[in-house]
Amino acid sequence: METRHHRIVVDVVTTYVEDQSDPREHRFVFAYTITIRNEGNTPARLLTRHWIITDANGKVQEVRGDGVVGEQPHLKPGQGFRYSSGAVLETPVGVMQGSYQMVADSGERFDAPIAPFSLAMPGVVH
Repeated sequence: METRHHRIVVDVVTTYVEDQSDPREHRFVFAYTITIRNEGNTPARLLTRHWIITDANGKVQEVRGDGVVGEQPHLKPGQGFRYSSGAVLETPVGVMQGSYQMVADSGERFDAPIAPFSLAMPGVVH
């Protein structure tokens, strides 16, 4: 029998923010909304985040910090947390990936991976 001790599921929706972007100045702004769900059987708190953001030129930005949007949500089994944030790239296309560092109520630490997702200006990627 599989035990789902720690199972954090991360869903991402991205949008291009045209009114804040300026392609002539190589400024492409993207918003993303992330939903984090605890599908395991152990309550856990999100402690820190680690992002790797890569643009089409191969330029990498690494972002580390406490929590998300100033919060360290505590998720009981079945609970979710949603937040929105953004990223600024120098190219119209990029990719983000990373992980959340979590701590279970038992004190055990574990990572919740965030699979790579695309940031793309509409009409650029087919």
